[in-house]
Amino acid sequence: MTWLITHAAATWFMVGLIWTIQSVHYPLFARVGGADLIAYENEHATRMLRLLAVPAGLEISTGAVLVWIRPAGVGLWLVLVSGVLLVAIWTITAFVQVPLHRRLGDQPDGSVVQLLVRSNWLRTGLWTVRGMLVGAMLFF
Repeated sequence: MTWLITHAAATWFMVGLIWTIQSVHYPLFARVGGADLIAYENEHATRMLRLLAVPAGLEISTGAVLVWIRPAGVGLWLVLVSGVLLVAIWTITAFVQVPLHRRLGDQPDGSVVQLLVRSNWLRTGLWTVRGMLVGAMLFF
């Protein structure tokens, strides 16, 4: 049960973080203009990495452990579906969000900020669904 509780805590931290990023942080990028946007983006990337490294690592590693070690009543299918969502989230992060952040770090562009906000809704939705699935695991 300890693995599941740790996994749930990490997942729900990430759900809260992605909603904060989506609803507060990313929209504020549009308020920063010119060369200040480059510095703002670089600082954002540094601070976010520090903030999410441990909980993201815990979410991924404990999710993998749950494939083999699950509390009674937690079906493998539930762990696998939530795991597939996690793979999708990090794939989107690597191939969509990170390149957009790199573009902002090189050259300020309001259209990239808008694309960053719009494209992040997919990660926000997937993490929210993951949070519900992991929450369901706690109640089996």
